[in-house]
Amino acid sequence: MSIYETGLYFFIYAILGWCAEVAFAAVKERKFVNRGFLNGPLCPIYGAGVVTVAVLLEPFHDRLLLLYLASAVLTTVMEGLTGWALDRLFHHKWWDYTGMPLNIGGYVCLPFSLVWGAACVAIVKVIHPAVEDLVAFLPKLPGMILLLLMCCGLGADLAVTVNGILKWNRQLDALDKIAADLRKLSGYMGENIYENVMDTIELHEKLDAAVEERKDQAEEHFRQAQERILQAEELKARYRALAERTLRDGRRLVRAFPGIQSRRHKELLERIRERIRQER
Repeated sequence: MSIYETGLYFFIYAILGWCAEVAFAAVKERKFVNRGFLNGPLCPIYGAGVVTVAVLLEPFHDRLLLLYLASAVLTTVMEGLTGWALDRLFHHKWWDYTGMPLNIGGYVCLPFSLVWGAACVAIVKVIHPAVEDLVAFLPKLPGMILLLLMCCGLGADLAVTVNGILKWNRQLDALDKIAADLRKLSGYMGENIYENVMDTIELHEKLDAAVEERKDQAEEHFRQAQERILQAEELKARYRALAERTLRDGRRLVRAFPGIQSRRHKELLERIRERIRQER
């Protein structure tokens, strides 16, 4: 298998994998959902997985049981490594099999491993021969031009997607920081109110020469409280505006990966997911 053929196989199966994911989502959601990691109609993990199976498991082509078992193991390893790498890079678990039996870290599970094995057998025995004929039928020069264009498109899409995810992560970080500032400010205002109440009680109890001093202190506390209220309103306005941008930028990712989990922003991501459910 030449590099030219491998590249075309990769893109063909990446597109077919995307079509399968979209069809599955359409049956489940009753509407179109772009289920790919990228913005374009590609699922690279499918392309890489099928090409790897076709190349490495060629010796088992006529040994059905070995082909099935090897396919299940190989695709499981690839899915697990991909899920783990994406989690470490972007701090999100894009799919989560935690509720499935015999799962490992939520990245892989036995039921899906069995499905991947059967799917690979069907691809190797039925689909791949037709794909080989299609690639052989395609004239070399147009095929190379097409491959080059798709590589450029994949590179651009990957750059845009990664930048978008990193931007979304920064927005989530900023939202959590504003929420922490609001909690801190709220606690300070509560303490301030408590101090003012205690000062007033003490003021009425003593009614001595310190009345004016206590009054000045109370006025200063009141002024500080007003400033804190204005700061709180400003923070709330910033939070609302940033939350809308975060929802807009993350809507496609959350819809594409309904089971996405965040290691740093679990509660915030759940609120975004709930907001998307309400919209739907």
